[in-house]
Amino acid sequence: MTNLIVATLPENQTLGQHLAAALGAEQIGLEIRPFPDEETYLRFDGPVAGKLVVIVCSLDRPDRKFLPLAFAAATARELGASGVGLVAPYLAYMRQDRRFKPGEAVTSTQFARLLSSQIDWLVTVDPHLHRHKSLGDIYTAPVRVAHAAPLISNWIKSEVDRPLLLGPDSESEQWVAAVARASGAPFAVMSKIRRGDRDVEVSLPALDQWRDRTPVLVDDIASTARTMIEGVKRLRAVRMAAPVCIAVHGIFAGDAYDALRAAGAERIVTLNTIPHKSNAIDVTPLLAEAVREVVT
Repeated sequence: MTNLIVATLPENQTLGQHLAAALGAEQIGLEIRPFPDEETYLRFDGPVAGKLVVIVCSLDRPDRKFLPLAFAAATARELGASGVGLVAPYLAYMRQDRRFKPGEAVTSTQFARLLSSQIDWLVTVDPHLHRHKSLGDIYTAPVRVAHAAPLISNWIKSEVDRPLLLGPDSESEQWVAAVARASGAPFAVMSKIRRGDRDVEVSLPALDQWRDRTPVLVDDIASTARTMIEGVKRLRAVRMAAPVCIAVHGIFAGDAYDALRAAGAERIVTLNTIPHKSNAIDVTPLLAEAVREVVT
């Protein structure tokens, strides 16, 4: 696709290179650095006039990323780009989707308005939809959502012997069932009570009939990873095999990754929506397909 230029913000260079190759697109450098007063300097390292600029920026830790992203989008337009799209494999600010207490900001809708105003379209992977039925409920920019379940199923089939899939709660059942069906494995769901960001209580279903299987905990996001940590502890307490933990988006805030390892996880696997040493499943083909759909 010769009309496309892929521009990658910091921390996403490898994914940007792979996406440009998959799309047959040119990749252009972005120089981004702070001034001494911590304002942002940004420069495109090449011409973008007449081109569709695809910015690659996963939006974990979004507060420090949003302004450079907005500056890049605005600068591309000022330099004559025919359009500006965003590939954000992880999409932030989906958690606060209602006003739970008086005076709270509903940041999911506010961030959606801010981001939509900067771009012509958005591609992302499995956003954390809860009370919103779709991203179109809050985003005015056209959106394409890539679904990671087939990639996870294929990885489980090739890497895990006699798996038993476990979802974190009843809300995950439909998604976990689809992953399990495609991987040819049984599944069950745990029960979860969340009292705070790092205070989670997990209960296991009856597992006696599956004691000869390898538990595979699957979730969309591992942020504090407390749900997975508590699930691993419960599984080890009932003498199940050391579980494999799979998350679509591995944020791993603070010491979350080390704590999950210490709890007794056999292996921790994420998709490369957020760069991390646990990345083992490549979403590039999904992203490339979604970009082709939105630009044709």
